[in-house]
Amino acid sequence: MPDHKDFLAALPAADKAALTVPSDAAGLIHLAGHAGMILVTGALIAARVPFWPLLLPVQGVLLIFLFTLEHECTHRTPFRSPALSDWVGRVAGLLIVLPFDWFRAFHLAHHRHTNLPGKDPELDSPKPETKAGWLIHVSGLPVWRGNLGLLVRLARGRERAAYLPARALPRMEREARILLALYAGAALSLFWSPVLLRVWVVPLLLGQPALRIYLLAEHGDCPRVANMFENTRTTFTTRAVRFLAWNMPYHVEHHVFPTVPFHRLPDLHRLIRDELKITAEGYAAFTRDYLARRR
Repeated sequence: MPDHKDFLAALPAADKAALTVPSDAAGLIHLAGHAGMILVTGALIAARVPFWPLLLPVQGVLLIFLFTLEHECTHRTPFRSPALSDWVGRVAGLLIVLPFDWFRAFHLAHHRHTNLPGKDPELDSPKPETKAGWLIHVSGLPVWRGNLGLLVRLARGRERAAYLPARALPRMEREARILLALYAGAALSLFWSPVLLRVWVVPLLLGQPALRIYLLAEHGDCPRVANMFENTRTTFTTRAVRFLAWNMPYHVEHHVFPTVPFHRLPDLHRLIRDELKITAEGYAAFTRDYLARRR
């Protein structure tokens, strides 16, 4: 049975070259759309327009899916400029409480050892195996606790996971200290104004469950093997979700060829779709099947 390496080996060099060209224009246009929706929705909440509380979960989903932008920035593919990718990724990480320099090392280790027990750091946090466990997982409480604990360990120089390169640790620790200082300043600002609570903190808490469901579909219940056609899932979804997630529902495609920028993943999908082994017809269908297997 052919695997992802066979597919890549058979892909013509011209196609590979065309697929991997990043674009500042594509990245900045997409960023303007995503950031613009966050700013407009946040402004409406801050102005307390009629029925503004209904906008809180909308703002939360818009904010929390900056994760997919930060994820892309770890690969330096959203923009032609690596420096631009790094700084956009850092801002996204600040907004969702996920330190960028640490996440890059974590995520690249995940790509090297996707879904392999004892090697893939994503498996250090087990997937939920019961409906009660699923509810706790989707609530987002474990991830908030984990991210805050990570920041404190990094700031104290106590984080020494095997996948973290020693030469990068000082930069990660400095970033964690800066983030904690900024969060402390944001917390102090709440004594004068609750605006950040309404436009950022509460929406993030409300939006996190949507991201947990989305991320669970990427590798949940996939075989623990090295073949990217089997250990990763592509989820067929709406154009709006693909936009919000920076085309990452094409997740097999991303894992097979991670240097392909987000805006070329639909093109790679057209080349790869006949090879896909693990797919889902939307996130509701995936979730229904996932929970059915845990009765």
